[in-house]
Amino acid sequence: MGNKIQQDVPTGRVYEAIKAMVMDHGIAPGARVGIEALARQLDVSATPVREALARLESEGLVVKRPNAGYRATDLLDPDALRDLFEMRLLLEPRAASLAAENATDADLQLLRDIVEKTRHHPDTGESYAVYHRFALLDQEFHDTLARAAGRPLLADAVNRLHAHLHLFRLTSAPGAAGTTIDEHEQILEALVRRNPERAAEAMAAHLRSSRVRHRPDAPSQHPRARTS
Repeated sequence: MGNKIQQDVPTGRVYEAIKAMVMDHGIAPGARVGIEALARQLDVSATPVREALARLESEGLVVKRPNAGYRATDLLDPDALRDLFEMRLLLEPRAASLAAENATDADLQLLRDIVEKTRHHPDTGESYAVYHRFALLDQEFHDTLARAAGRPLLADAVNRLHAHLHLFRLTSAPGAAGTTIDEHEQILEALVRRNPERAAEAMAAHLRSSRVRHRPDAPSQHPRARTS
């Protein structure tokens, strides 16, 4: 009964429990997600389960089918992975360039704080419970940088890619927390120096490095350690 949670816990706890099942493939990619079954498993009513699934749908981890309920989304295939990184390479270097011009001191401090926090949350571990904090900080870095660009539509486009959740669901890339943190620091240094060209180059280099790490044939050191 390890997945059971109390009836009166907030919806956020139900969301985290179901999200962990999806991320760890306790709910297999492509599998049907039964609301009543999850409610029984988690020992809660159906309402917080529905609310959690709606939130997971917005993140692209489940999809709602007409008259057929929810199912977990499939893993990214090589073509989808290529398309994802092509989109990121179009959007995020531009966001970094603009952030170098427009980021406030508060934005830069927040980015510094995020990078520092990632050093205390390694991405290794067999379960989402272990690596989820690093994954969240990794996503927060990219989303915060995009907001600092001062272009709301661009920031929204970056956020809507939900790249990190999908990449962390894959199972063949090596753990590379240290590399990711170093690359984030290089981007941050360019922002602090107010160098748009260098910021764009550092972001593009980071994304290309990440793309190589996530290739299906990339050598694997750990099945769950994935970084942006």
